Amino acid sequence: MAKDLYEILGVSKDASESEIKKAFRRRARELHPDVHKAADAEDQFKELNEAYDVLSDPNKRAQYDRFGTIPGAAGGGYGGGSGYVDFDDLFGGGFGGMGDIFSSFFGGQGGQGGRPARKEGRDMGVGLRITLEEVARGVEKEIVYDRLAPCPDCKGTGLGENGKVVTCPECGGKGRVVSVQRTFLGDMQTATTCKKCNGTGSSIENPCPECEGQGRVPDRQRVTVKVPAGIRDGQQLRVGGFGEAGIQGAQAGDLIVTCRVQPHEFFERDGDDLHGRANVSFIQAILGAEIEIDGIMPDEKVQVRIPAGCQNEQVVRVEGFGMPRLKSDIRGSMYVHVNVVIPEKITKKQRELLEKLADEMGEEVAAPRSPLQKLRDAFN
Repeated sequence: MAKDLYEILGVSKDASESEIKKAFRRRARELHPDVHKAADAEDQFKELNEAYDVLSDPNKRAQYDRFGTIPGAAGGGYGGGSGYVDFDDLFGGGFGGMGDIFSSFFGGQGGQGGRPARKEGRDMGVGLRITLEEVARGVEKEIVYDRLAPCPDCKGTGLGENGKVVTCPECGGKGRVVSVQRTFLGDMQTATTCKKCNGTGSSIENPCPECEGQGRVPDRQRVTVKVPAGIRDGQQLRVGGFGEAGIQGAQAGDLIVTCRVQPHEFFERDGDDLHGRANVSFIQAILGAEIEIDGIMPDEKVQVRIPAGCQNEQVVRVEGFGMPRLKSDIRGSMYVHVNVVIPEKITKKQRELLEKLADEMGEEVAAPRSPLQKLRDAFN
């Protein structure tokens, strides 16, 4: 039997959203592979993530409470993510969910070498999958992702009750310590990050117990992104302040959303133009016709005028029914590639009419096969 998700998080079934988040952060610190050295540490952390993925989402939680599982999940599992978000490597090392977020959190505020620690949050990136129809009309999408967010207990300051920021006595506020080593070549100076303040130049007396003085905690973020009509595949949207939160209230990074437009079953996009195919009969191709096809906009119908004598693969242009130009009401053109359909079987009456037409045009045609010939062909 699958384990109870509430039991995995260590909360009751009537736990509030805030209680679930706190419980997850507490358990994640205990079970993260960087800290927990058990042989199955990665499996336990993955199990914890799956439980949190369900119980932190109101819809998934309601379904789990009712059915004991999430309908539609592969293998009866609980799944994860929004289904249309891909994480790109814009995080400086392969951003990949809560595992990497907690690794950053455990890394704390430490700098490298003699450099002070970076207090500002880093940019984060996600790839958002959208359909061509959504691009045509513009759309709002909710993105669910994990990040280091401002600590809700201390409002991002890192201060606990009666806490205060003091200058580090070890480095005097410089964030690094210079040591001198005497060698036979002379005195050599080495600058290293101050271990007491982790390179920040200051420390906190009575830090916030929830974030351990960082002013930020691993959390699941929801943000709605407005995708403008006409956006191209690969274009990016910037959501200010929704990347990694800074340390102790420092400036947060941005969320970079890369739009990934999915292939369409009928249309192909070329800039602001659309290319599609339409079937016409050989009679319509000869005489000309006006046909109706579906457009890219909701309930849109496009009238396509097929010229007389239209050839197979001929392209007919219809202005104003392509994709909208970004930040404009102007639309490109639709190019309809004509596919002339020749019937494989016709009635006796239709053949007689076509033979008369062939005779009128001076065309030679094959004589119809007799029933005996058809039978012979069947056995051969």
